[in-house]
Amino acid sequence: MLFTEAHKSFLNYLEVIKNKSPKTVEQYNRHLNKFESFIIESLNKDIKKFNVENIILEIAEKFRSYLYEKNRTISIKTANAYMITLRSFLKFLEKKWFKSLSATAIDLIKAEERHVEFLNEDELERLFNAPNSNTLIWIRDLAIMECIYSTWLRISELTALNKNDINLKRREFVVRWKGRKIRVVYLTKKSADLIEKYLEKRNDYLSPLFIRHNIKIENINTLENEKVRLTRFFITNMVKKYAIKAYILKNISAHTLRHSFATTLLSNWADLRAIQEMLWHASITTTQVYTHVTNKKLKEIHSKYMN
Repeated sequence: MLFTEAHKSFLNYLEVIKNKSPKTVEQYNRHLNKFESFIIESLNKDIKKFNVENIILEIAEKFRSYLYEKNRTISIKTANAYMITLRSFLKFLEKKWFKSLSATAIDLIKAEERHVEFLNEDELERLFNAPNSNTLIWIRDLAIMECIYSTWLRISELTALNKNDINLKRREFVVRWKGRKIRVVYLTKKSADLIEKYLEKRNDYLSPLFIRHNIKIENINTLENEKVRLTRFFITNMVKKYAIKAYILKNISAHTLRHSFATTLLSNWADLRAIQEMLWHASITTTQVYTHVTNKKLKEIHSKYMN
């Protein structure tokens, strides 16, 4: 089978049969496009005539080297992501009975143990006290940080929220996880109160829950929703700004608040399986990266009772 045909069939399989999110399909497509470029540039092959039967282990390993040649600063995680896509593609071919390289033949590079940055109780208190004004922007920023910390939302999910998505009386809302699956998210009373206070101070008919306010008030109702919606970049920089104001020396991002949510629960002896469900981790292994907190707690208890 021609590689270009298999490429299209694989993407269709991911979208229709596996029900993968658009972003996931886009990533697989981008990785396979890079593999096509490798075939053309490094192997000097006509991609329109290249057959999947020609994919052998040597070619797969050369593709890995090609990635590093094109980008010397590429991380192990990113390089592995490309190889995982290639393995998934080969598994698809095997499932469809097309002869090619076995996916199990491709090894991944062993990466360093993942380090998770999080904020302790004192740092969290200082961060949430950094916005100390009653202005619209300060209330918005505090509401955003409290919302991320207490609901474990991904930043892309938060920026996509609209006002009518949230039920402040019930303190809950629904988000689409990875584009397809639906999950219910619960707000704390503090988060709900801050959001309500923020919305009461707004004087517009725009849909996004959180918007930028560096606009002239007389023009606000002529703007499109997506023109005022906050971006991931904006929120990350905003959290960093308040971290500096709170004298927090750690290099944190908005995602650090999500990590802090998990470590707060673990430090208070929440069940790891429950946290896995709340964070929507497919594997408990992903959640176990936070167990450094419980390990420390266990040591303290052991020292207290076992002299």
